[in-house]
Amino acid sequence: METIKLANGLEMPKIGFGVYRIKPGEDTKQAVLAALKNGYRAIDTAAAYMNEGDVASAIKESGIPHDQIFVTSKLWLQDYGEEAAQKEIDRVLKATGLEYFDLYLLHQPLADFHGAWRGLEQAYKDGKLKSIGVANFTPGVILDLMMNSEIAPMVDQIELHPYYQQADRVKWLQDHNIVVESWGPFVNGQGNIFTNPVLTKIAEDHSKTVAQIILAWLLQRNIVIIPKSAHEQRMQQNLAVADIHLSDAEMKSIASLDQQHSAFDWNIMDNFDNPAMIKVLNDAKVHD
Repeated sequence: METIKLANGLEMPKIGFGVYRIKPGEDTKQAVLAALKNGYRAIDTAAAYMNEGDVASAIKESGIPHDQIFVTSKLWLQDYGEEAAQKEIDRVLKATGLEYFDLYLLHQPLADFHGAWRGLEQAYKDGKLKSIGVANFTPGVILDLMMNSEIAPMVDQIELHPYYQQADRVKWLQDHNIVVESWGPFVNGQGNIFTNPVLTKIAEDHSKTVAQIILAWLLQRNIVIIPKSAHEQRMQQNLAVADIHLSDAEMKSIASLDQQHSAFDWNIMDNFDNPAMIKVLNDAKVHD
């Protein structure tokens, strides 16, 4: 499995398995077990997904030592603040039976994220977190965080797909030694992404699926991918993309698909004042 080096020297797999929108409980556990069986060695979860414990159960049942699996989770807004963040990290580690997270992210740039970041920094120093980062943070907010912190974010997990490529944001992050990780690479099937003529033609030329071409395009931009699928055949296909090399002409063709805006109403980066999104964030509670 190809890896990418984080700012602290930790090696992170470039291909992982995401569990967003997989039903908590047995569905998540079986999906993670299948992913591990098929060769995935990185799993991405979050407090907001309500399935951190199911991920941990699958890892334990798999018999694969944790030190061979890169586990990512994310802190939700209700636990922002320095003391609250440390308390939640201790709670979830105890609840899941994990000794540490390989990567732990602030999920959204809201509330007391400065205090929450200090909590992550302390947990990192204590060895409870092997690396720390953010999700959905813009460069300006990250710069503000960097100017007021001891440790800079090592990862930013953001919306990235052919319809929203964020070339300037990706360049800024990579120039500042922050690894870029993509969520939503298939746009949840929106915009007829899987039948797009540009992507279909490239897929046919490589004897691959459109999904595989999208993932290869992200990898070629040195972006970490965490595709999700509950279907084992697609898990295998999503993992089998490292050998695809897109030509400069193909990369330019995919670049032409950029619509330069988020495909999701609830993406805080592009829809900060969306009343529906604000209500969801305000009402969200991920544990008692």
